[in-house]
Amino acid sequence: MSQEFTAEEVAKHNKEGDLWITIDSTVYNISKFADLHPGGSTVLYANGVAGKDATSVFFGLHRHEVLLKPQYSRLIIGKIKGEEPQIKALAPGEISKVPYAEPTWLVEGFKSPYYTESHRKYQRKLRAFLMEHVQPEAEKCEANGKRISQELVNKLAEQNFLAMRLGPGKHLHGKTLLGGVVTPEEFDYFHEFILNCEISRFGTRGFVDGLLNGGVISLPPILNYGSKALQEEVLPDAFSGKKFVALAISEAFAGSDVSGLQTTAVKDGDHWVITGTKKWITNGTFADYFTTGCKTDNGFTVILVPRGPGVETKPIKTSYSATAGTAFVTFDKVRVPVANTLGKEGAGMSVILSNFNHERWMVTGCSLAAQRLVVEECMKWSNQRIVFGKPLNSQAVIRAKLAVMIQRVEACQAYVENITHQMNNMTYSEMSSKLAGPIGLMKMFVSTAGRLTAEDATQVFGGRALTVTGMGRMIENYHRTSGFDAILAGAEDVLGDLGVRQAMKRLPKTAVL
Repeated sequence: MSQEFTAEEVAKHNKEGDLWITIDSTVYNISKFADLHPGGSTVLYANGVAGKDATSVFFGLHRHEVLLKPQYSRLIIGKIKGEEPQIKALAPGEISKVPYAEPTWLVEGFKSPYYTESHRKYQRKLRAFLMEHVQPEAEKCEANGKRISQELVNKLAEQNFLAMRLGPGKHLHGKTLLGGVVTPEEFDYFHEFILNCEISRFGTRGFVDGLLNGGVISLPPILNYGSKALQEEVLPDAFSGKKFVALAISEAFAGSDVSGLQTTAVKDGDHWVITGTKKWITNGTFADYFTTGCKTDNGFTVILVPRGPGVETKPIKTSYSATAGTAFVTFDKVRVPVANTLGKEGAGMSVILSNFNHERWMVTGCSLAAQRLVVEECMKWSNQRIVFGKPLNSQAVIRAKLAVMIQRVEACQAYVENITHQMNNMTYSEMSSKLAGPIGLMKMFVSTAGRLTAEDATQVFGGRALTVTGMGRMIENYHRTSGFDAILAGAEDVLGDLGVRQAMKRLPKTAVL
């Protein structure tokens, strides 16, 4: 950008074949581009655009990221003399200055009892890593539906990404986490909560699940209930990204009603023979192992099933991106060693229920961060969108919507942080016995708030919220996919009822009015 021009010089180039415009003090020669403009050339020859400072017009129609694309940056020929660009994309790791775009613990001048300097260093390095290495692929895969690349999986494995997503524990011992910014001994559930939030900031809900979420929800039963030999066979390859694992519980016959599952496992010597189907299995299309819930003679048993003869997977088309690898899985008389049993035979219900707490907490954290991103988008858009000659946020009805959206996300943040603090101060056994109800109620609260915010955000963005690309793409994606958080890991109504039923069990008999 070596050349400098005056506004008067730019104004001379305002006709077909000789067309310049200024956007944020940067001068573009769009003479040849005009006929290629997706919105037609007519808008570029309008009085307020051709040869003029078109900054306000541009940002009323396009996201800033458009200007960063190579095909458009090549149109730059200089800048306005004495001026510098004011609008800049966030640098990797940078904190947004938009009010309520970040949780208060990341906002200058605010304090929190939960986060230490270790958490702050971890968050800074993690966000920088994700913005640089993950976000570009997240946006690409969300659009084209392709699974995460092995190249990115390898980069994540170098940071021990999947191991960190399983929370604190012995599986982290001896590992270097995120280049050593945090030690395995100091890594806690707030570090993991930060990770869940940071991966959800790109407006790519399908890719969040495609980002090895299958492993997040299927590996804990192996860690907690698998034999040492089975752990040594599966975990190293899973953590290094060489193999993928999915949780296969839900069926067309039973979802939240785990006891109603129809897949069977019958003993034949030292093998199980497994027959049945599973549905809506995250990462199932590319999984090498399936942590599978089965009916056995003496109840419900969880078995690790390797992909092999008799195992077939087919993609299921859902309302979020196919990058999640959602699958219908068929087990046709699959022979699996009895040694692959996770936990005691017939005790599978406790294996699955103890696993649900972490899964539901994880889904809630991701949902919360996605909801906060929507608040940021609405704050920005309501300020730059001009209607009736004034910013959209000059209208009281819009400010009222923003108010309740902010209230919801801040209440959700406080709720999740409180539960996370309890997790940090309980044993695994205590969490299993005490937190199932509170986590269920928390997930219901956050997912309900998210869907309300999705509706409000759609009204703030109007027609743009209905378009997959462009200004409202984040809102469209969130509005279309926020319902997943209300269903995955347990339907919110079922979880709400679980929370109340557990509370009633603990109600003292002496509690009377």
